[in-house]
Amino acid sequence: MLMRRQDMDPVFTLATDLDGTFLGGSELERQSLYNWIEMHRSVVELIFVTGRDLPFIEASCADGVMPWPDFVVGDVGTTIATHDWQTNSLAPDDVLEAPIAALWGDGIAGIREHLDSAPGIEPQDVIFRHRMSYHYDPECFDPATIRVIEAAGFDCLISDNRFLDVLPKGISKGPSLLRLLDARRRAREVVLVAGDTLNDLSLFETGLKGVAVGNSEQGLMEKVAGRDNVHVAQSHGAGGVLEAIDRFGFADTVARAIETEIEVPA
Repeated sequence: MLMRRQDMDPVFTLATDLDGTFLGGSELERQSLYNWIEMHRSVVELIFVTGRDLPFIEASCADGVMPWPDFVVGDVGTTIATHDWQTNSLAPDDVLEAPIAALWGDGIAGIREHLDSAPGIEPQDVIFRHRMSYHYDPECFDPATIRVIEAAGFDCLISDNRFLDVLPKGISKGPSLLRLLDARRRAREVVLVAGDTLNDLSLFETGLKGVAVGNSEQGLMEKVAGRDNVHVAQSHGAGGVLEAIDRFGFADTVARAIETEIEVPA
């Protein structure tokens, strides 16, 4: 595998959700996408923008389920981490995370008692650093809970009609991805974002080129309808991502870069 030189910017950055998106589609579609990325790794950058945490990503990559990313915007945007290629480990970036940690503060301590007794939500088993996540039952949920969360200074995000996240105000996948891209001085026109649920909506609201894969939840499809920057794919999961890479001309951009590239030993 060719590795990108430290002084070389990528000509294409894929910033993708995992469940239902990068991990979605058929086995053939997933392997086609993963192989394409690995074959062109010298000029292609991979960022996971996901609700998953770092231990899950490290374990999945170590097991060969998916390729290692260059960076991770995890925990629905509340974690920003870098991949150390020498140790194959992911480490949070304290500088980029500082505004997130400051906004989260002591978390939901002030409203925990209320949320613990609120109908229609149940805490998830995983403990997150700058967010609180619940299983969500729309049949039992009391909408007044959202007002309590927002009055306490947090954002409330419901996705896939199954999950509810309490997040620091103004923090989600899209803003955290932009913070990372700006810190890395990445040109926004070379970036493609990909997702399938409402917790990916903020990615498409950045104005970056994007793809809502074919298996996206209806709520997301309704929100992105008519957006010029978003391709609504026919194919599911990884197949939809491949469809958009071609649709926006990124496949040609990468091919041209590889043709003119001077190979550097890994």
